[in-house]
Amino acid sequence: MTAFVVTGTDTGIGKTVFAAGLTARLRATYWKPVQSGLEEETDSEIVARLSGRPTLPEGYRLKLPASPHISARAEGATIDTGTLTLPPERPLVIEGAGGLMVPLTDDTTYLDVFARWQLPVILCARTALGTINHSLLSIAALRGAGVPLHGVAFIGPEAPEVEATICRMGETRRLGRLPILQSLKPGSLRAAFDACFPEDRFQLP
Repeated sequence: MTAFVVTGTDTGIGKTVFAAGLTARLRATYWKPVQSGLEEETDSEIVARLSGRPTLPEGYRLKLPASPHISARAEGATIDTGTLTLPPERPLVIEGAGGLMVPLTDDTTYLDVFARWQLPVILCARTALGTINHSLLSIAALRGAGVPLHGVAFIGPEAPEVEATICRMGETRRLGRLPILQSLKPGSLRAAFDACFPEDRFQLP
């Protein structure tokens, strides 16, 4: 009964596009627990459009495009992380926001919630300058919290030495690399995902 959490080393690196590709590949249901920012197309809407798969309602929908605890405070609200319980749907793809240490409340981060869920995490890392540091710090944080790491999915131009360094020093596996797509449509994403991520990359023991 496959379920993955998709997180990233930073914001704006293509994590949602990867999540859409994974959701389509697994024929899964998608869930974004907390959506911060409603003026543009939301992550759930992007995944639904690109994957053609069902999405679950967000646990929280916040107007301000900022860290969730700041967005909630701007609306006079507080995120109750205890209500963020795992949906029963399987296969399931869950997408976090930004990186692991993004606060949901003044004293709770996404990493704390991932540790409670104990689902395998896929870490999305861009191949740009600085990614080795960001990736290894994220891997260390996951391991320190006892969160199972399924592997790293790279996004961006090819950077074989960088990718190999992260996987070797982080003692994790490389799932594949999704290039930046000039034409981002369901068909082009599906073709790129199939070409870049072999079927066995997302099989659980």
